[in-house]
Amino acid sequence: MFDDLTDKIYEAAFVPDLWPGALEVASGLSGSASGSIFVISDNCPTRGRISDNSSGHGKSLEKIRPVFDEFLAGDWKLSPGVLRMYDMHPASFVHVEAFMTEEEIERDAVRMLLRASGIGAHLCSAVAMPSGELVTFVFQRWTKDGLYDQASVDQLDQLRPHFARAGLVSGRLGMEQARATVSALEAIGLPAAVMTASGRVLTANSLLEQMPEIFLPTAYGGMAIANASANALFQEAIVENRHRFPVRSIPVAANESRPALVLHLLPLRRAAHDIFTGADMLVAATEVSASSVVPSPTLLAGLFDLTPAEARLAAALSQGRPLKDAAFDLKITVKTSRTYLERIFAKTGTRQQSQLVALLKSTEPLNRR
Repeated sequence: MFDDLTDKIYEAAFVPDLWPGALEVASGLSGSASGSIFVISDNCPTRGRISDNSSGHGKSLEKIRPVFDEFLAGDWKLSPGVLRMYDMHPASFVHVEAFMTEEEIERDAVRMLLRASGIGAHLCSAVAMPSGELVTFVFQRWTKDGLYDQASVDQLDQLRPHFARAGLVSGRLGMEQARATVSALEAIGLPAAVMTASGRVLTANSLLEQMPEIFLPTAYGGMAIANASANALFQEAIVENRHRFPVRSIPVAANESRPALVLHLLPLRRAAHDIFTGADMLVAATEVSASSVVPSPTLLAGLFDLTPAEARLAAALSQGRPLKDAAFDLKITVKTSRTYLERIFAKTGTRQQSQLVALLKSTEPLNRR
């Protein structure tokens, strides 16, 4: 089930009309009445999609759509509780109600309409993109189904890294369908290339070609990353994609001439495979740049595939805290913190704490707005 659903999620990244079907499947796994994706940006209207009725929600779900449409039209403001949740930058799906007072829940205009339609509990995850967008996934339950249990939250958290990468592309495509390889790459507006399963580059846009100090050509039309640690992860991810292992986002540390980058490898499957004329993966690079809607701890978790516990430790270390002190503050043992640190090293391509801190420091501008 998860393999099929992750394929649907990455397919929807390039064919946004398929988001409703992917969200519907995720809704079924989590016992939700509906699921939605919203792309929030400083410079563009909020965009989004809501799950469809393919699992038999029928006319009842149609009661939710007017609320959804009015929100996208800009007629509703985010409630103080939701803004509070964004400020807390949780690195997982969370109960929205936990960030709201009883009075806010009772008086919130959107929730009043949703309650009238039979909607109760909400789960939400906001994934900050280095390019400035905030992609938010919201799942809702019918009031009669009660609150979300931890098992349902865990199901959605397993999907969160896939939602994050697919949301990156959907955000840059403006939720519009990419109808051909060249137009899709140009619409994304990011350094990008499409590759075969063997790692051969089929085509790249001009933005990527203008970065020869980062992307190096190799034999048989392949590509490598100049940074050795990042390249090791990059080549490993190409092999993993062939075997349908988990997809990767790869950090590339900043240097004197450019800021830090994050490389995303997205599988091109199902309809996306056809849109990109038989290519097997898309590689896109994003700069870490400041934005008022980008909370850096969420960036650490969403882009480097850190678990919430690993993200909290990484955030503490980025502030210059010794490992022992960070462990004490997080109420974990030093042994556990070392285990987390080894996992963080593996996911970020670093080998020692000083390298990790230098990499994480490159996100500091995000905290200075």
